[in-house]
Amino acid sequence: MIGMGGRHNWRLTSVDSFILCLLILLVQSIPAHQEGFISIKCCGGEGQTDSSSITWISDDQWYPDETGCQNIARASSDNYTTGHDKVRYFYLGNSEKRCYSLPTTPDRDYLIRGTFPFSNSVVGSVSSTFDVLVGVTPIDLVDSSGESQVEGIFRATDQYIDFCLVQETGDPYISQLELRPLSDDSSYLDGKDSTVLLKLVDRVDLGNNGIPIRFPDDPHDRIWTSQDTERVSLSAITTINNTISKTVAKVPLKVLETAITNEYSFQFLYIDLETRDCNYTIFLHFFELDDNVRPGQRVFDIYINNEKQQANFDIKENGSNYSELALNVTANGSLNLTLARVENKSKFGPILNAYEIMQVRQWVEGTHHRDVRVMDRVKDGLLQQNKGSKKLEGWSGDPCQPSSWDGLACHYSNGSTIITKLDISSSQLQGQIPTMISQLTYLKELNLSNNGFTGKIPEFARSSTLTAVDLSYNDLSGSLPDTLITLPHLTTLYFGCNVHVSADPSTFNHSRLRTDSGECARPGSAQKHNRIVIAIACGSFILAVAVVAACLLLCRQKLRTWGCINGKQLIMSKGAVFSIATTDEDPLRTINIQMFTLNQIENATQKYKTLIGEGGFGSVYRGTLFDGTDVAVKVRSSTSTQGTKEFQNELNLFSAIRHENLVPLIGYCSERDQQILVYPFMSNGSLQDRLYGEAAKRKTLDWPTRLSVALGAARGNAYLIVHCCSGLTFLHTFAERCIIHRDVKSSNILLDHSMNAKVADFGFSKYAPQEGDSGASLEVRGTAGYLDPEYYSTQHLSAKSDVFSFGVVLLEIISGREPLNIQRPRNEWSLVEWAKPYVRESRIDEIVDPGIKGGYHAEAMWRVVEVALACIETFSAYRPCMPDIVRELEDALIIENNASEYMKSIDSIGGYSLGGSNRFSIKPPVLPTPPPTPPEPSPINPQSMASVAPR
Repeated sequence: MIGMGGRHNWRLTSVDSFILCLLILLVQSIPAHQEGFISIKCCGGEGQTDSSSITWISDDQWYPDETGCQNIARASSDNYTTGHDKVRYFYLGNSEKRCYSLPTTPDRDYLIRGTFPFSNSVVGSVSSTFDVLVGVTPIDLVDSSGESQVEGIFRATDQYIDFCLVQETGDPYISQLELRPLSDDSSYLDGKDSTVLLKLVDRVDLGNNGIPIRFPDDPHDRIWTSQDTERVSLSAITTINNTISKTVAKVPLKVLETAITNEYSFQFLYIDLETRDCNYTIFLHFFELDDNVRPGQRVFDIYINNEKQQANFDIKENGSNYSELALNVTANGSLNLTLARVENKSKFGPILNAYEIMQVRQWVEGTHHRDVRVMDRVKDGLLQQNKGSKKLEGWSGDPCQPSSWDGLACHYSNGSTIITKLDISSSQLQGQIPTMISQLTYLKELNLSNNGFTGKIPEFARSSTLTAVDLSYNDLSGSLPDTLITLPHLTTLYFGCNVHVSADPSTFNHSRLRTDSGECARPGSAQKHNRIVIAIACGSFILAVAVVAACLLLCRQKLRTWGCINGKQLIMSKGAVFSIATTDEDPLRTINIQMFTLNQIENATQKYKTLIGEGGFGSVYRGTLFDGTDVAVKVRSSTSTQGTKEFQNELNLFSAIRHENLVPLIGYCSERDQQILVYPFMSNGSLQDRLYGEAAKRKTLDWPTRLSVALGAARGNAYLIVHCCSGLTFLHTFAERCIIHRDVKSSNILLDHSMNAKVADFGFSKYAPQEGDSGASLEVRGTAGYLDPEYYSTQHLSAKSDVFSFGVVLLEIISGREPLNIQRPRNEWSLVEWAKPYVRESRIDEIVDPGIKGGYHAEAMWRVVEVALACIETFSAYRPCMPDIVRELEDALIIENNASEYMKSIDSIGGYSLGGSNRFSIKPPVLPTPPPTPPEPSPINPQSMASVAPR
């Protein structure tokens, strides 16, 4: 139901009579020359017509609640709100979204525009920032400190489009929303991939100093504003105008009636663009207003960022007074457009009537369309029987992206996001269970318990992947369907406390199912209660012991020696640092971190005889301790870009953690202004050395080894107490507070004598921001080629920053190429930018390292490629978490190892050739039937090329 802020499928087969009548009334109320226009004034009245003859409707068909409506104190110079004096606020919980679903025609181009007034103009408003999404593609971040209008152009792929506001801080709000169909001859998306969206940067009618030009002068209701004089480089620009009666043009004639010109040149400057490499398309519109100018008399060159994009341009070259150009460029932070007369060839200087600057954004694919369709109908069915449900009101927009609906869990698989869990237990819902739930093809867990559901339990298809179902504590009736009991993957089924549900107890006598057999008390509930009581008692005892131990520890402090580094004290005892652990299983543990003297360090390294590496901290030397342990000794250089802060960072971090996939800290030395760290020597060097390092260190790694190294660097589990955690995931789950590495790269992944991967260099590591923290980092740290573009541009650090860097490492493992190399051709400088087109075209065999071609299984390779692409999504919200990455890499390694064993068995039989096996060819995997093949993964915007704190 649209009235609850959800999506409507806009198909007559699923539209109830109220919505159908409403749509008919809306269509009849829109004038013929506004066909396809949707013009929404939030919290407004129906049928309002403004000075531009546009007919507006209210948004109460989407959001009938008036509690979020506020008045706007509009300024007299307001050009955005067309006289509208209302704004709708959405009072949300954390990271929620609200969406407007608008009808579209597939394969047609549309302009969509939202208006967001200055927050101080809203009565009782507070500061807000929120993302604006078209579909699930982020288009802009609105900051309430200034008035803004967000506009994009996209090609519809379905019968609706979502326009969403996603909360960052404060509450999102909107005043107006407009959807405009573009004509079939619109050239905005010509020559572009269908998976792009154009975000408007500026649309300027040059020479016009009056009010903006829009509908009805522009039939598509584009808004043409006058030129900001601060952007024009020369004051000697001449404004010319003329009346145009008729011409064939893609812009309004009124826009072409004015232009600017100069005898020599003029320039427009934009210095407030996004500070990362972005693609832009600049549309230039020319009309020769001087009837005395002949072909060849006004010839000029066009430059963008001082690079010539068009030479000897002549408007009248083809016999027409009108011409247009579309120029594609890449810019970072700034853009200048220059038109310059060609000397000794042109009689007149350059002229320009209008221009548009569009940022090209990659379209982000939403949740698998079949799952979206099903969840829309499930939501509609629940809303019809549960009007006013807060949980269901929050089900807005895409079910999974950028964040999933409350009660849903989603998973990225084979290039598409799918729904794997639906848990709406204890949600005070009633009515019948929507039968469409059974059509969620990839659903594994379903929990509808502790509600007031009535009626029969739905039938389920044999192809269902459900593993756990909980229907208990409802008021369901009828018999338990055999199709549910016999599902091939089902292991848990609870349906107790439904007094009107009948089931044959003998059905479960020999069943593999864990079930309550229809009884109110689940199996083992009494024992579970006893275990809880025992656990509480034991926990109290352990807590008391811990308190006593802490007291004894404090009392004995005077008997210990104190180590002090730059004023910070570390409790020392016989060369060991004590650390309070983070799990209940190990309340007090000792990590042996030795304190070496400078003399011991010099003896171990034979006075720094063997240099084995250089880093941002300083030089690294090989040494041997008195007990024969080979070590790597990092000595801070006096000119180091890292200092005492990084030294303390590593020491304090390693006093609290230890794991097999992290390079352990053996000891340290802080004497006579020297700061030294001692680690085990890694005999096989770094991953970077083995892939493309110095020729003496470079050794080709086969694909299974590379895959094993990738898994070793990433492996871990989010639940430290239960499972053994490792690698980056260990960092991201330790102590229930993320530790972010901030410099994940192949040179910081070291390999021991058994080729086990260990993550190293934690000088830049820090705890992730917690609730209440600003999240902003005053010092952006990282290495060029690996740096998360979102972190670089916003200075907001998250665990997903490491995920981006790890995605680049995966591409290095696949391709054997460095992440950044300006010695290559321009389009190959960035590994990320070079690899994406090949992957989109399913040509990944062209990015695979030649040294491993023919030595991998196609399915395993594709899984790793898909993980890499997901990791390097431009926006962190769309990147997976480290545990998800580990699972995919584990699956890939299993596939690869099984394939290897199979090949060995074939060879042992008699050397039978498998030349046609897909082990040696690349074929992209597809989702299992019945759903159709999912769309390709969304392409990734280029990462930042800026060098930040090079190591």
